[in-house]
Amino acid sequence: MRITRTAGGRRRRAAVLATTGLTATALLLAGCSSGSSDSGKSSDANGKITLTVADYGQFGYKEAGLFAQYHKLHPNITVKEDVTADEKVYYPKLLQELNSGSGLSDVQGIEVGRIKEVVDTKADKFADLSKVINVSDYVSWKEKQATTSGGQVIGAGTDIGPMPLCYNTDLFKKAGLPTDRDKVAQKVAGGWIDYLALGEEYKKNAPAGTYFMDSASAMFNAVVSSNTQQYYDSSGKPIYKTSSSVKDGWKLASQAASEGLSHGLAQFDPPTWPPALRKNSVATVVCPAWMAGQISTNAGPANKGHWDITTAPGSSSANWGGSFLGVPKSGKHVAEASALVKWLTSPAQQAAVFKAIGAFPSNKNAYILPEVKNAKLPYFNNAPIGKIYAQEAGTIPAAVLGPKDADIKDAFSTQISNMEQRQTSSSKAWNDAINNIDKTVG
Repeated sequence: MRITRTAGGRRRRAAVLATTGLTATALLLAGCSSGSSDSGKSSDANGKITLTVADYGQFGYKEAGLFAQYHKLHPNITVKEDVTADEKVYYPKLLQELNSGSGLSDVQGIEVGRIKEVVDTKADKFADLSKVINVSDYVSWKEKQATTSGGQVIGAGTDIGPMPLCYNTDLFKKAGLPTDRDKVAQKVAGGWIDYLALGEEYKKNAPAGTYFMDSASAMFNAVVSSNTQQYYDSSGKPIYKTSSSVKDGWKLASQAASEGLSHGLAQFDPPTWPPALRKNSVATVVCPAWMAGQISTNAGPANKGHWDITTAPGSSSANWGGSFLGVPKSGKHVAEASALVKWLTSPAQQAAVFKAIGAFPSNKNAYILPEVKNAKLPYFNNAPIGKIYAQEAGTIPAAVLGPKDADIKDAFSTQISNMEQRQTSSSKAWNDAINNIDKTVG
C-alpha cells in the first residue's frame, strides 16, 4: 500500500509472495517527489517523447520494472514517474493544477477517497477512457466509481483493497481459540457481531498484555465499507448522521473500546503500532490486501509463521484503498498517455505489480494468471492470498461514494481513537465527530 494515506485508504504495501514456485520479496518504500514535469517539453526533433506519470506513495510500477519494459516495447517513448510521498500533499496540488490548466503530468493518479469529488467537479479536465479500456474487465464496482452520469470514464482502476482478517495463531492458541483459517472463518461467519463475540471469547483467556484487535476505528471502517450506502445516498445527499452502516459501525466500535477488546492504537503510528505487532500484543487486524506487508514488515522475521489470513466477517467484504490513473486533456500526448494507462492497468501488468509489492489487481482478468491465482504468503502460514483476495473482491458491494468521504472517515476515526485512548464517552465522541464533519461538508 502506499505509505501515505487518507483515512479511506492508501498506506502502501510491502509483501512477501510465493507464486508458482518463486518467492518475491517486496521492500516497503515511500517515494519522494522529483518535482513537477512540463509536458510541453516532452518531445524532441526525432519524434521521441517523454510521458510523465504523477502519483503518490508507491504504485509499484518502478518496483515491477514496468516503465523500463514499456520503453523496450515503445523505444520512442520514455516514461518518468513524479512521486509525492504523501497523498494529502499530492491532492491539493493536483486540484490547483487542474484549476490553472498548467503543471499537470501526462498521467495523474487519483485516490479512491477523492475520485467522487473529481468525477463531480473536474471530469471536464480529463480525457474519456471509456473507448480506451474495456470497463467490463474490472471488478464491477471499480470503474463505476470513476464514471460520470453521462458515461465518461475519467480513470482506469489500478489496485483495490479487499479486506479479509489477519490473526495471530499463537495468541489464538493460547486463548483456546481455533487456529485453522476455515474454522476461524466459521466463527465470524455471522458478521461483525460474531467478530466481537469472538473477541469476548479471546478476552477470557487472553495472554497478559494482549488485545483482540489493534484499532476499533479500523473495524469501524470495515463495517461501513462493507455496505452499499455509507456516508452519502444515491442522490448525493450526505447521510452520515443517519446511515445504518455508520450507526452499526459506531456501536460496535464503542463496544470494542468500552470492553477493552481494542488496543486503541493509531494504525501505522511508529511509536506504538509496530512495537505492538513485534511484541505479539495484538491478536487480529482488519486486513486489506496491502496490510499483510505492513504486518510482516513491522512484526518482523521472528514472527514469521505466527500469523494467518481468513475471510472477512459476514457475507460481504469491504474495500480499503485503491487508485485510478487519469489522463488530463491539456497534455501534449493524450493518445500516447491513454495507451500507457491501458497497458499499466491490463492484467499482466497488474499481476506484476501484485507480485512486486502486493497491490491486488482491480482487473479481474488478472485473477486467473499464475502470479495471482497461485500466490501464497509464507509469512502467513502460506495463506492462499490470491484465492482469498479474489473471493473477497467478488463480495464487495458497489458503494455510493461522496466528495468528502475521506474527510468524514478521518473525523470518525479521530473520535473513535479518543474513545479508546482518552476514555471519551461514546455520545460525546459522536457529537464531536458530527460537529467536525458538519463544518467540513458545509
